[in-house]
Amino acid sequence: MKENFLHFLWRFRRFDHTDLKTTGGHPVEILHPGQYNQHAGPDFINARLRINHTEWAGNVEMHLKSSEWWDHNHQNDQAYDNIILHVVLEEDRPVLRADGSPVPCLEIKKRIPAGLLGTYQKILHNEYWIPCQHQFFSVSEITKNLWLDRLLVERLERKTEAIKSALLKNNMDWEETFYQFTARNFGLKINAQPFELVARSLPQNLLARHKDNLLQIEALLFGQAGMLENVFVEKYPGRLKQEYLFLKKKYQLVPVDPHLWKFLRLHPANFPTVRLAQFAQLIFRSIRLFSKILEVETIKEIEKLFTVKPGGYWLTHYKFEKESEKRNKSFGKEAIRLLTINTIVPFLFLYGSETGEESFKDKAFRLLEEISPEKNKIIKGWEALGIKAGSACQSQALLQLKNEYCDKKKCLECNIGGAILK
Repeated sequence: MKENFLHFLWRFRRFDHTDLKTTGGHPVEILHPGQYNQHAGPDFINARLRINHTEWAGNVEMHLKSSEWWDHNHQNDQAYDNIILHVVLEEDRPVLRADGSPVPCLEIKKRIPAGLLGTYQKILHNEYWIPCQHQFFSVSEITKNLWLDRLLVERLERKTEAIKSALLKNNMDWEETFYQFTARNFGLKINAQPFELVARSLPQNLLARHKDNLLQIEALLFGQAGMLENVFVEKYPGRLKQEYLFLKKKYQLVPVDPHLWKFLRLHPANFPTVRLAQFAQLIFRSIRLFSKILEVETIKEIEKLFTVKPGGYWLTHYKFEKESEKRNKSFGKEAIRLLTINTIVPFLFLYGSETGEESFKDKAFRLLEEISPEKNKIIKGWEALGIKAGSACQSQALLQLKNEYCDKKKCLECNIGGAILK
């Protein structure tokens, strides 16, 4: 058994609490179990208890064995002076506060329902794809749906942490930060870092000086990517290199290490060269993207804004000086939908939170409702269990559930797990 099971029992009062008594024989009544504290300090704060007919307000600490109080050195920590009850599975040693006064102890070893403990052990120790695989469908739809709604918000809040950090570095410049995150998205997971480094080396204000010249924008992007260092035979890359050498000197630019780029095992349509060509087209068409994102209302409008098609040279190339069969290299609908899920929606959600304008958060949810669920290993795993996401709202929530709760066996912090252990 883990200590968090005791937390669960206390938090939801899932133990026999009739005729409670401390190990010293004093009656205990739980008026309020307190707020669950997952940070440093006591496990439950601001609890209200009646012990020996006197009402107490303070904190509750929990351990499997009471001697762990001494193991954790709580007797010398003033943060534990306000403990009004020590709840343990088993008392093997009395405990004292820093001032030497005894702490009342409640032992609950014999008060845990056998069926509840058995279910908990089965869930904790199995190797199923999700721990509650055989109990999942016993939980009501309303409980599951409410929890998935909460998980969607939780996932968006987690995604916005990186945006908040970047905003601080960029002096709260939303446009610049959105530009950098869009660049990361164009690089996919495998080339996100070098794409971001290129974007950081070329601020939007610098690119804006060349907004009417696609060749110069391409030269800056490919040059800063370290992809123009070779001697070229073909005319187009040669012109890019010539432009870049001039601009590099003018702006005193330092390119990123070309070895950062990964091509291996990528579909040619996702080669960083192709993605940079697409990104150049996007920048050429629209420098201030975030202001436009605040105005869009539908996924169709986003598709219109981000559908870019590198032409000319890139119709017959995936890499410099390696000709291939003629193919359209547009930034397609699926790529735009992933960009919306991973970048646009978190930005709208955070912008709404930071400005207090709930309409932007509502828009973020509406966009996710419009988008079909992602197709990845985890979503396919849910489908194999008979759980089919109807939109990106649901698939994002299911990803959060699997990654942050099921895989980490945080069943006691999951409302679905809580319902099973009721």
